Amino acid sequence: MNTNIDMEQLAQDADNIFHQGFACSESVIYAIRKNFEIDLSDDAIAMSSGFPWGLGGGGCICGALAGGAMCIGYFFGRRTPGDPRNQRCFALTKELHDFFTESFHSPCCGVLIKDYDRDAPERKAMCTDIVTSTTKKTAEIILRELKHDEQQES
Repeated sequence: MNTNIDMEQLAQDADNIFHQGFACSESVIYAIRKNFEIDLSDDAIAMSSGFPWGLGGGGCICGALAGGAMCIGYFFGRRTPGDPRNQRCFALTKELHDFFTESFHSPCCGVLIKDYDRDAPERKAMCTDIVTSTTKKTAEIILRELKHDEQQES
């Protein structure tokens, strides 16, 4: 795993793949996987394919936020029932949610894009900013927590 993350490269990777045809959730997961050099199957990207447009077009949670939450879960989520690790994962995901809401005023895709035509360049530009900002914030949270864990182990 790589923890020497170039945040500008991370954002550029998210931007590039977003413009090549991945949607918001897929782009966040792709960029985190690539830059952290983690052994994460393409299945994780496929599992996030239903999130764009607010859960398949339902207008609910923004896919970028959902993808970021999935990445936090990969690093800090539980893998066995009853593991209390989920409390840390909840707190970190809430931190991402709060950042997202403060930055973009709503976690809901339908609210974020309501004034735009789906194919409008202005909507794509706004979503690009959301994807890159969310990817960077997700990486910052992961890096901070990994560093904290490393210091605890020393």
